[in-house]
Amino acid sequence: MRRLVNKLLPKSLRSSVVTIPVIRLHGTILSGSSPMRQNLSLATTAALIEKAFAVQDAPAVAISINSPGGSPVQSRLIFKRIRDLAHEKNKSVLVFVEDVAASGGYMIACAGDEIIADPSSIVGSIGVVSASFGFQDLIKKIGVERRVHTAGQNKSVLDPFQPEKKEDVERLKALQLEVHQTFIDLVRERRGAKLSDDPDLFTGQFWSGKKGLELGLVDQLGDMRQILKERYGDKTRLQLIAMPRGLFGRKLGVGGLSQQIAHSAVEGLVDIASERALWNRYGL
Repeated sequence: MRRLVNKLLPKSLRSSVVTIPVIRLHGTILSGSSPMRQNLSLATTAALIEKAFAVQDAPAVAISINSPGGSPVQSRLIFKRIRDLAHEKNKSVLVFVEDVAASGGYMIACAGDEIIADPSSIVGSIGVVSASFGFQDLIKKIGVERRVHTAGQNKSVLDPFQPEKKEDVERLKALQLEVHQTFIDLVRERRGAKLSDDPDLFTGQFWSGKKGLELGLVDQLGDMRQILKERYGDKTRLQLIAMPRGLFGRKLGVGGLSQQIAHSAVEGLVDIASERALWNRYGL
C-alpha cells in the first residue's frame, strides 16, 4: 500500500528509500537440530522465509546462502517454499552465495531469480552421496555378537555391523540415481539456457564462483550490499530478518537446557562428525 501511495505523490514528495528484507540460510541441511547447532530444514526456516516475504513494500527478497548441502528432501522443500512465496507475493528473489552453496545448498540457491556469488565462493556439486561406516571387524575384535531379527528380507539392508552385500549397494545406487535426476531436472528448469554444455556439470564436481559464472551456475559476481545498491539506489536499506531466539538458538523451559545439552552430547557426535565432513569437502 505504501508503495502505491508513494507512486501517487508528486516526485518531490516521494520517498526514494527502498527496503530489501534479507534472510541468512547458513548451515548444513538436515531434518533435525539440537541446542548445540542450528541446521537448515523447512521446520527451522519456514517462519523466517514467510516473515521476509511479508514485507509488503519490498520489491525483492535477498537470501544469503552458506551451506555445503545435506538432505535432498529438506533442500527441495525450502526451495519450493521460497518459489511459492515469490509467486504468491510477486517478488523477485536474489540469492547471494557466501563461502559455499553446494549440493543441497545449490539446490536452494536455484530458488533465486538471480544467483550472485563471490569469485572465491564454491558452487555446484550437483550430485547425491551417501556415507556410513562399517564396524563388522571391530565388533569381532572386541568380542561383540550382532543379533538382528527382522520380518521382511530387506529390513536390515546396509547394516554397518554386518558385511556389505552387493545387492544392497545396487539398490542404494538405483535410489541415488533417481534422486540425482530430480536434482538435475530442477537445475535445468531453473537455469535453462544459461547452463553451459560442460560434461562435468552434473557429475558432482564443484567450482569457484568465477568458474560458476562461465558455466551458467551463477548470474553475476559481487556482494549483497554492492549489488542491491546498484539495483535499487544508494539509499537502499537492507533489513535483516531474524527470528527471536533463546540461548543456544531456541527457547528452553526450566531444566530444559541441561536436558537438551545432555541429549545432544549423547546422540549428536556422529551427526557433528558428518556435518564437519560436509564442510571439509570444500576446504572449509
